[in-house]
Amino acid sequence: MIKNPPTLAVIGGSGLYSMPGLQDIQEYTLSTPFGQPSAPIVVGTLQGLRTAFLARHGHGHHISPTEINYAANIYALKSLGVSRVVSISACGSLREDYAPGDLAIPDQLFDLTRDRRRSFFGDGFVAHIGVADPFCPELSAQLLHACQASGAVVHPAGAFITIEGPRFSTKAESNTYRAWGMSLIGMTTSPEAFLAREAELCYAVMAHITDYDVWHVEENPVSVEAVIAVLTRNAQIAQQSVATLARELPAERSCTCSHALCDALITDPAAIPPETRQKLDLLVGKYLK
Repeated sequence: MIKNPPTLAVIGGSGLYSMPGLQDIQEYTLSTPFGQPSAPIVVGTLQGLRTAFLARHGHGHHISPTEINYAANIYALKSLGVSRVVSISACGSLREDYAPGDLAIPDQLFDLTRDRRRSFFGDGFVAHIGVADPFCPELSAQLLHACQASGAVVHPAGAFITIEGPRFSTKAESNTYRAWGMSLIGMTTSPEAFLAREAELCYAVMAHITDYDVWHVEENPVSVEAVIAVLTRNAQIAQQSVATLARELPAERSCTCSHALCDALITDPAAIPPETRQKLDLLVGKYLK
């Protein structure tokens, strides 16, 4: 942990590769037991709050959704002292009433990815984290209020399905997700949200709806051009909302995220391999003393 650590972290997705407004900036190039984060982490002051920013896809957007080292990203933010994470993500809408240009603060998550590390644990150390509500309700409510203050159209809930990517959906897939009751579709929220919970970080998503995926017969199918166009228009909304959140964020957390591992660790401490215990000390050290 660094001197004067950041309380809040923003992970920027497609179209958001920096955080204007940060002052007194320092940049940290970190390594973790899980590898390198996507990019150096920029830490500065925003509305009086020390805030970190990480470009999820790296500078120049050179890392695909599958190739992102989600574990290293979350571990690095934790190591800097971060306790709350806001993910800014581009997504498609699977509902008529969630229109391109709108924002959504999802409250549920469906993981349809296949090729990603989903947990910090393993290698002789087992934990079963609770994720019935995968997003922090407290931080999500605070983020919702901040987004509403920007004047944007914001939907306060929705089930978010994460697909593997990097390709977009087929029409059969898109319509299946709609039949399942999903509201939003994207490529990066899983396993990021689950790793954040294991790291005992509050995690919420500011989802920018860029398209109707491919299911809507009266709209063009999703394309990179359409996604970037909406994100460019919404960039100011994202920045304003984060600034409002930073200004209004309470100093203390009252949710359960800060002790999410308390009842999740099942392995006898005496049976944990020393190298695994050392690798995970940042996350579990307080429980193994």
